[in-house]
Parts: sequence; structure tokens; C-alpha cells
Amino acid sequence: MGSFLPDSGSYELLTIIGRGLDDLLTVNLARYRPTGEHVAIRRIDLESCTNDMVTYLQGELHVSKLFLHPSILPYKSVFIAESELWVITPFMAYGSARDLICTHFADGMTELTIAYILLGMLKALEYIHHMGYVHRSVKASHVLISADGQVCMSGLRSTFSLIHHGQKVRVVHDFPQYSVKVLPWLSPEVLQQNLQGYDSRSDIYSLGITACELANGHVPFKDMPATQMLLEKLNGTVPCLLDTTTIPPEELSLKLSRSGADSGICEGPGAGGVRQSNGEASSSSAGHPYNRTFSPHFHAFVELCLQRDPEKRPLASTLIGHPFFRQIKRRPSEALPELLQPVSPITSYETSQLQGAPSGLASLESGLSHLEVDDWDF
Repeated sequence: MGSFLPDSGSYELLTIIGRGLDDLLTVNLARYRPTGEHVAIRRIDLESCTNDMVTYLQGELHVSKLFLHPSILPYKSVFIAESELWVITPFMAYGSARDLICTHFADGMTELTIAYILLGMLKALEYIHHMGYVHRSVKASHVLISADGQVCMSGLRSTFSLIHHGQKVRVVHDFPQYSVKVLPWLSPEVLQQNLQGYDSRSDIYSLGITACELANGHVPFKDMPATQMLLEKLNGTVPCLLDTTTIPPEELSLKLSRSGADSGICEGPGAGGVRQSNGEASSSSAGHPYNRTFSPHFHAFVELCLQRDPEKRPLASTLIGHPFFRQIKRRPSEALPELLQPVSPITSYETSQLQGAPSGLASLESGLSHLEVDDWDF
């Protein structure tokens, strides 16, 4: 998909699929009239933005022009339409990895599915770090999957450059703006905000939290008060993958049903808590935590990412060669659509819509309504 015309008249707005930035940002599904392709359009009300927000957005747009990588969501066109900033990106028809967890994989995804997703994330992070930036917002809702199985990182708003006055600085001390929603994924050193600062290895910690999110179906530390979360992380509490090797034997024997989310931390009986499936677990599901076992390589990969000491965390370029990824035998475009079954990309509604069937748009909106799109970051 090439670049798109910087003209609002070239786009047919179909339906709203998300909001953000205190409702100043609206994400629309749209059709690009010249080709009929679906795209996502972020429309930002500039008149209501503060100066700080405008500066924040300018930084994001600068980074988007700088980054060019198949594992990073591209911005196809950016222009002003009346009082709005329009940012055009490809429409990622599977939504985000978080959407998939919420709608189909409540107990987590299969290990092989996760391997493909994490490898795509690592390729993006390797590039971002090579360019001298820290992402600072790595999480499942910022991992988008296209209809053909391409894994793309988004969430570029929080990226921060390690290059200042032409020189690469060793660490960063800046705390990411608008980061309330991302606190559970942030590394101890980012949260601590001390003189030692942090660097790109903080993203590796966030990758480890995301791995637990994809495997367990919920986010470690998610429901903790911020102060308790900080103390747990600074004290070296390490989340883990929930399976037969990490859930206490007495809990396995009881097989208690749980309701609601929990901390996702393995530190004794009951600490790992399991969210029950909605009864619609598919063949692609990782299986209930009480009867699944992840590979030693997967456990080791997560442990490496979640080292309390950032110096002990491997670089993204090193992790790409981890034995965990040896199970990948095919290209994501071949494997992921198959692994994600019975989930189908939202473009499956496109045919009836383009044929003029009255139910086309209604079907498309119905498909979108199942997604937790408020957290999408196009």
C-alpha cells in the first residue's frame, strides 16, 4: 500500500472505532476512495489541544517520518483538514493483540502464536533502539496484526531519543507523559526516577510483561495501587507464566474457579490467580492454566526480560536469537492467520459492504463492537 492523498475528500469515513487523548482524538475506519482500501484515520481536534499536547504530537509525527520498518506501523499520510490533524495508517484487520485476548483468548494464547508476535515486536524494538530511541510504551494493545498476519508495533507517542546535541547519552531521566495506562508495563528503573536513569533495556522489561499478558490473558500488577506496584517491582517481585510448573500443587489439586483479574504474580499459593475462560475456548487457545505447560525456553525468555537489574537484560538484537524462537518454521503471513483461528480479520465483512449490501456496514460495525478499541494507538 503506497502513500495516500493529503485530501479529506479522498476518504469516506465509515464508523468510529476508538477515542483517546481526553476525547480530543477520534479514530475512524474509512475507505480510501481512489482504491477502495480500508484505512484507519486518527482525527485530532487541534483547536482544543493545549500547547503541550501539540508539542507532544509533533514529536510523534517527527518519529513517524524517521522510522521506516516493516514491523512498525507506517503513517501513510498526515495533513490538516479544517481544524483537525488527520493521520492515515493501514487498517490492521485483526486489531491489537490485546483485542484478541479480550475477545477470544481469555486464558492466553498458544506459545507458538506468542512466539510469532514477540519476534515481530523484537524486530521493531531492535530497529527503534538502533535508531537511538526508547519506545516506553510496549504492551499488547500497541501490537497490531494485519489481515495477512503482519505484526506491527504502534504507540510511538511516548518514544524518546537518546541522541542530544549530536551525541548519544547513556541514560534518560524523562518520565513519559500521559503514561497512567502504561504503568503496569513500565520497568522498575523508569518508575523509580532516580539519578541512575534508564535506557533501551527498559523496553525489554516491558516486553517480558507483555509476554505474560499474552500467555496468561491478563496483565501482571494491573489492579495494584501505583505505590504498591512500585514497591513490588523495586523489591524484585517477578511475574511469570501461569502453567502447571508455576501454579502451586495444592492449588492445582483444588482447581478453584476464580473471578476477576489479579496481579498475575507467582509468589505463593493463590498469588497467580487464574481468570476462567468464557467457555468459548478455541483450538487456538493456550488452554486453561491448570492443564497447560509452557516450554522451558519460554519461561527462560520471560525471566531474562524481567531481570530486576537492567544490565542483566539482553539487548533486543540478542533476544532475537533466543532458543525460544526456534519453534518458528514459517513466515507470519502463512502461520498467524491459521494460529488465530477461529478469529477472522475484520475485512471478512468488506465483501458484502463493497457489493452494496445494506447489512455491510452494520456487519462491519458489529465486528468492531467486539473489540476493546479504546486502547488502539494508530
